[in-house]
Amino acid sequence: MLNKENTGLIIVDVQGKLARLVSNSDAVVSNCAKLIKGAQALRLPIVWLEQNPDKLGQTVEELQTLLNDRNPIAKFTFDACREPNFVEVIKTSGKTSWLICGIEAHICVYQTAIHLKKMGFEVNLVSDCVSSRDQSNKELAIQKLVGSGVDITGLEMCLYELVEDCRAPEFREILNLIK
Repeated sequence: MLNKENTGLIIVDVQGKLARLVSNSDAVVSNCAKLIKGAQALRLPIVWLEQNPDKLGQTVEELQTLLNDRNPIAKFTFDACREPNFVEVIKTSGKTSWLICGIEAHICVYQTAIHLKKMGFEVNLVSDCVSSRDQSNKELAIQKLVGSGVDITGLEMCLYELVEDCRAPEFREILNLIK
């Protein structure tokens, strides 16, 4: 079970034209925004990644607006764990469990999740907050991640796991996100 004391959120490359070309892009961007708002309500650390932003563009405005109090970590490798700044941020956070969302599921999200798992972190892929240009690639990524020990969750499932109790101060805000 997830708990807010040891969990953080990683947002992978929801940027540029590609963010609008992936399967179910509107729903994925909307769900990622809800996940970010939920993580903020729960005071989870958020790590924000951009793949080669000078070439691919910046994070979509809907998410960038929510993340305006921090800067993205630029990367050029598909696996974010090959970016020393990312690894340093993850390690110094003190968190042992990471939710991961973004695009593309079968490339950057997949490679980053696998590497985090190999580093000893608990990794939870938020399945309705990831996508690829082709739906079959998303399905393949999920299948391979499950086989590698990565847990699969959903937006609503993970937020309710993290809030734990309807008496929690964050419950109303989480409820309003899901409605």
